[in-house]
Amino acid sequence: MKKIGLAVAFFGLLVSGSAAAQYSAQNDAKYIATLKAVVNYKIDDQENIRDIEALRQNRQFNEKLQRMLDKLSNERTKDAKNRRVLKVLEQAGEEIYKILD
Repeated sequence: MKKIGLAVAFFGLLVSGSAAAQYSAQNDAKYIATLKAVVNYKIDDQENIRDIEALRQNRQFNEKLQRMLDKLSNERTKDAKNRRVLKVLEQAGEEIYKILD
């Protein structure tokens, strides 16, 4: 009986750890989605639109941007560079979320 109680307690810890991990992952996703929505909104800001359009037409900038993006991957989530970039994005999204909430 004692073994069953320990097994149930251990399973409960696993489930609660899993729930905490799922909650954390949902928050991270919420922050990334917030960041994307705000960036899309601010790109159309009257103060930025001219400069953004100039960058879209700048071949050198677009080539460099593509080279930078080529260093990232959505497939290799364990890559250190990918993790660092994602962490920065999540932190920025969380900060913006808190400002606007």
